[in-house]
Amino acid sequence: MKVVLTIAGSDSSGGAGIQADLKTFEAFGVFGTSAVTVLTAQNTVGVQAIHPIPVSMILKQIESVVSDFDLSAVKIGMLFDTEIIEAITTFVKTLSIPVVLDPVCVSKAGSILLKHDAIGALEELSRHVTLSTPNLHEAYELFQYKMGDTDSLETLISHPTPVLIKNHAMGNVSTDLLYFKHQKWIFTSELIDSTSQHGTGCSYSSAIAANLALGYTLEESIERSKRFITEAIRHAPPIGIGRGPINHKAGGSYVA
Repeated sequence: MKVVLTIAGSDSSGGAGIQADLKTFEAFGVFGTSAVTVLTAQNTVGVQAIHPIPVSMILKQIESVVSDFDLSAVKIGMLFDTEIIEAITTFVKTLSIPVVLDPVCVSKAGSILLKHDAIGALEELSRHVTLSTPNLHEAYELFQYKMGDTDSLETLISHPTPVLIKNHAMGNVSTDLLYFKHQKWIFTSELIDSTSQHGTGCSYSSAIAANLALGYTLEESIERSKRFITEAIRHAPPIGIGRGPINHKAGGSYVA
């Protein structure tokens, strides 16, 4: 069985963060391990408190996993501040396996999940991974990307590693754009009208990492993961009073 490590924050509501990552790994039949970077008190309405884990403890978690398991991929989520990001960047530089970065900055409920002075460190980390998966807001923060603005593409298309920008809503179609080496790939799916989208970014990046671990190409991994997210949203459980969680088990049944 392939083993994947998630380095991310903990979501007490279970819909995002490492909880969503581990559910996603299981849906794709890979074994999930984790290193918690931040504890959050959050629910479907927002984030009420954030408590970063000491860097020494984060690295100890990673060391424990790496010393015992043969990893096939790594997913990186919420890192919160420069000190944590720089420590993870140093770790990533030692790897020769796929690494997927979800550059978490702001939650869908509008909560700030990254200290503003850490943007530069996060952009540097993005230069050493297999793929970054920012949403439109994060793409602007990291690469000054603006949807529909041709001039803003210059930084993005010259980036040394692939960048997948999510959440382009075009009518009834959800479109994600992959940029790498001055080329663009387009991935589409049905746009599901739903308020249950808590944790979709975490789950999408984790799904891509899981598929890369299973040996699929980057394009295949994105396609399979996008289908997974679409069905997980379609079959989301009606729980929570805000942006509810998705249904990882249902999503997985469509890509098994």
